[in-house]
Amino acid sequence: MHNEKSDLRTRLLTRRRALTAEGRAEAADALAGHAWELAAPGSTVAAYVSVGAEPGTRPLLDALRESGVRVLLPVLLPDNDLDWAEYAGPQTLVPAGRGLLEPVGPRLGPEAVTGASVVLLPGLAVDRGGLRLGRGGGSYDRVLARLGRAGVRPVLAVLLYEHELLERVPAEPHDLPVDLAITPSGVRTLG
Repeated sequence: MHNEKSDLRTRLLTRRRALTAEGRAEAADALAGHAWELAAPGSTVAAYVSVGAEPGTRPLLDALRESGVRVLLPVLLPDNDLDWAEYAGPQTLVPAGRGLLEPVGPRLGPEAVTGASVVLLPGLAVDRGGLRLGRGGGSYDRVLARLGRAGVRPVLAVLLYEHELLERVPAEPHDLPVDLAITPSGVRTLG
């Protein structure tokens, strides 16, 4: 199983890196166009700041915020768990470890994610049943476990390029399904 996941991650990352900067920018703008489908004004969305060739989140973060949605962004802790802080605009993002950008606002604690109505998860692929292939770091597995322990079930969504919606991704018993795949062409319900 580990080799199958590793091989698929390598193939998907190679394909992401082959995308042009223009293609990535167009995809990011298209993803932002779906902000109104994700959350209502006054709700909270836990999101993330994309890095490298990930589907771009910056236009989406601003679109959510401008529509009155409270956006929480992760702050990576030394043990790879995630704390959270509110996003107050692009000028409030600062470089952090591992090439990440993090918000400068007050830290709200790892439990803050339990108040979100939607949680956007990074991923490399998702299958039509909702199983997500992540990067393998485990940070978001902790987030999902925390949500479960708190007894809350926000909408779980993964931002992807079109070719990353697959028929099947390799899964392990601890992998939890997500509800939505958001690609430049639209929002798809999974499962």
